[in-house]
Amino acid sequence: MREHDYDLYVIGAGSGGVRAARASAALGARVAIAEQGQLGGTCVNAGCVPKKLFVYGSRFAEDCEDAGNFGWRVETPDFDWPTLRDNKTREIRRLNGIYRDMLEDAGVAIQVDHAAVAAPHTLRVGARSVTARHILVATGSRPRVPAFPGNDLVITSDDTFHLADFPERVLILGGGYIAVEFAGIFAGLGATTRLAYRGELPLRGFDEGVRRFVLDEMRRKHVDVRLNARIAAVEEKPGGLLCRFDNDDSLEVDAVLAATGRAPASAGIGLPAVGVRLAANGAVVVDDDYRTSVPHIFAIGDVIDRVALTPVAIAEGACVAERLFGDGQRLVDYAAVPTAIFCQPNIGSVGPTEEAARKRYSRLRVYESRFRPLKHTVSGRDERSLMKLLVDGDTDRVVAAHMCGAEAGEIIQGVAVAINAGATKADFDATIGIHPTAAEEFVTMREAVR
Repeated sequence: MREHDYDLYVIGAGSGGVRAARASAALGARVAIAEQGQLGGTCVNAGCVPKKLFVYGSRFAEDCEDAGNFGWRVETPDFDWPTLRDNKTREIRRLNGIYRDMLEDAGVAIQVDHAAVAAPHTLRVGARSVTARHILVATGSRPRVPAFPGNDLVITSDDTFHLADFPERVLILGGGYIAVEFAGIFAGLGATTRLAYRGELPLRGFDEGVRRFVLDEMRRKHVDVRLNARIAAVEEKPGGLLCRFDNDDSLEVDAVLAATGRAPASAGIGLPAVGVRLAANGAVVVDDDYRTSVPHIFAIGDVIDRVALTPVAIAEGACVAERLFGDGQRLVDYAAVPTAIFCQPNIGSVGPTEEAARKRYSRLRVYESRFRPLKHTVSGRDERSLMKLLVDGDTDRVVAAHMCGAEAGEIIQGVAVAINAGATKADFDATIGIHPTAAEEFVTMREAVR
């Protein structure tokens, strides 16, 4: 008789949890997964996928403006919010179905209910109990709203994908990537958009040159960015919301989006009661094998607050599966994780910032190019691109690349392969560029600027 109902029970069917469940089942484990929301987690339902669809939608106004100088006669565009919102929803439902099919095809039992750890090897799933040899927590994160009078009147990024009406005037609180991305979305879709950030530059943690470049580009695209601005209160008024700041400024808008970060979703699933240690911010504390303070309970993804990116969670999920049911050799390398921000223009980045690299490499060489993309020499649009390579002067190895420009994420993905493979600046120089493209700048920058 089997000791437990399952070899692995996964709480949370986001990208990381689904990968861990499928990979474990493929290795012969009996696996179940619980999800009280939609399959696919934040990325599919309220993050990467719907957000990028909105980014695509927000670009068409500029495309229509640019078309004239390329010989196209385009009527004044008229945006219909319900069409974008509802088409996005149909695509998300299709992806939900794909996730269900993948789990079922792998032989994973799907339980649509709230799951919580009730005892060391026991979970309460809805009204029933199940037991598992191993438990994996992959519950992701949730939007965090700061405390101030009237904060119950604001929306979060999760809410933006389902708004009944498109707001004509929007205030976005925050300066991280979610705030910056939604500023571009709302402005591109035609809203009067303001962004208020309490710091001196948005995108804290990113390369400073990129941060300053993006700030300039946001303002070019009609986003009213207010720095060193702290929200004091929001109150409802006839016809809108009155927002007050701590410097006595005020403004009226139709919607306030709090894009002020996300918090690990570790509450309500019984972890502290069974001895799982949590950090001060609620993150589940794990070791290098993603094992918590309770040896048979593991955690991955946003809930461990390590690198909150979907592909990282997927890699962590595969790693746990291999550790538990495979040969245990798989590792996740966090040294040079590529990432993209779908602001406008996009950011693509891999490796340390220039500021961090200067502390690590005594002879750092910086190669940088700023230019007007070929398209805009005809469109007339005042938009520029930035590309940057960081090179260890002692070894000639390229240690980082940063870009702000059209399709930066698509370009940086290939550059990330080279950097992870240890390519040198000489290797980049020896590579023939594809002309005319923006990407060729990465293999034609010859003189260090710093």
